[in-house]
Amino acid sequence: MKNIGIWMDKEKAFIINPNKNEKEMITIPSQIETYRIHGGSGTRVKGGPQDVVQDSKYLEREKHQFKAYFKEIASHVKDVDKLVVFGPAEAGEKFKKELGYYYKDLHDKLEGVFKTDSMTANQTKALVRDYFNL
Repeated sequence: MKNIGIWMDKEKAFIINPNKNEKEMITIPSQIETYRIHGGSGTRVKGGPQDVVQDSKYLEREKHQFKAYFKEIASHVKDVDKLVVFGPAEAGEKFKKELGYYYKDLHDKLEGVFKTDSMTANQTKALVRDYFNL
């Protein structure tokens, strides 16, 4: 039986295989850009220059970057029996939603998505081992 735990946030994902006979952890960095929106009124003078902020452009780019990130993760865990996702942010919920739309077989093997704080690599490995009682 192959059990896999994933700790993920927006910057990276750790794929942890708690079985002793295989490589224990794989790190997958994301290519999701962090951006800060600049724009709005550059002056307080009425009728002064104003920049138009194209929020939708940044959000659409981020959506495509998340899709590529999730595709990379899914390719590493395609042959699992049980899958569990941990993480501090909303990335785990987005991943679950993506699995439901595009990776139905993996979604059926997903046992849950749990909120956790940022952890060291050893803490993450211990969390997955404890979850699967190994």
